[in-house]
Amino acid sequence: MLEIRPATRRNLYANPFRLFDEFDRAFFGNTFGNLNADTASIRTDITETADGYLLEAELPGYGKEDIQLSVDGDMLTISAERKSETEEKDSENRVIRSERRYGSCSRRFDISGINAEEIGAKYENGILSLTLPKKAVEVPQARRIDIQ
Repeated sequence: MLEIRPATRRNLYANPFRLFDEFDRAFFGNTFGNLNADTASIRTDITETADGYLLEAELPGYGKEDIQLSVDGDMLTISAERKSETEEKDSENRVIRSERRYGSCSRRFDISGINAEEIGAKYENGILSLTLPKKAVEVPQARRIDIQ
């Protein structure tokens, strides 16, 4: 039976991709072997515009159907779940090792100054873009108070 294992110090010379593996570990850290790497927080950029905010969230590798947006009171939640499915086509082509990640991630935002009814969302090339319009500023009306 053939056994394929990740490269270790003992068999580095047998791995033709060892230099790439070492570069990945040196540059990115050891996150690729970490089971919790996919459950990290969603990275975002938030930009203020004249009439609101633009929130861009990195969600590479997720499909649009894997992403959920919800508003509960003044909290916006972005969550995504990736599922791994293995399909065995025939006895010659069976999966020996699968390193594709699966899991979920989630992030919450306070949107108390946002008009939640007007939030727009678009997902393209691994980036979720949300337009978050500001609530209209309510200026209190001046009124006269009668003295009794």
